[in-house]
Amino acid sequence: MTMRRAGVVALVCATLMGGTASWAQEKKSMTPLDIPMIGDIQMRKVGDTAPDFALTDLDGKPFDLKKNGSQRVNLLVFWSIFCEPCKAEMPLIQRLYDQYKGKGFDVLAVAMDGEPMKKSIQGLVRQQGYTFRVFIDKLAADESFVVADPYGVAGTPTLYLVDRAGKITLAEVGQTSREVLEKAIQKALEAK
Repeated sequence: MTMRRAGVVALVCATLMGGTASWAQEKKSMTPLDIPMIGDIQMRKVGDTAPDFALTDLDGKPFDLKKNGSQRVNLLVFWSIFCEPCKAEMPLIQRLYDQYKGKGFDVLAVAMDGEPMKKSIQGLVRQQGYTFRVFIDKLAADESFVVADPYGVAGTPTLYLVDRAGKITLAEVGQTSREVLEKAIQKALEAK
């Protein structure tokens, strides 16, 4: 079941990017309801409370969103090393992280590839010079993803911006423009 779901997530990623230029044009007129979903998974919406999670990053440091993330604005990036749009978007994510990390902004990149791919994920992160925190989503006993399933992630890349109050202020599937991300980050950082 897990491998089948991972295959579907990869297929959704490929479907979403069936041509970068055409996808960008189509995305402007789409709503989250137009994005293909896997089974009964429903994507979280702006205004929803962000589900809490606890994971250990690639450096072995534990992280709990409720405990550690509540003082910062957090961009959750669900991605895969096999997802070309993810890899194309990550340099932008790094630039935004570099620009806003001193102002209370963090990036939490959650890889959907599984623990067996840890060395490949670490290699890519090191090769690309990513300095934000990277995690690998885990499977629960019922074979659901610990982080991605509560967020309703049906394809990669999926981005959620979570404000200091723990509310989702941005929910995007597919590559997202710098303008959209930066505007949402600035607004969340300015909110008290």
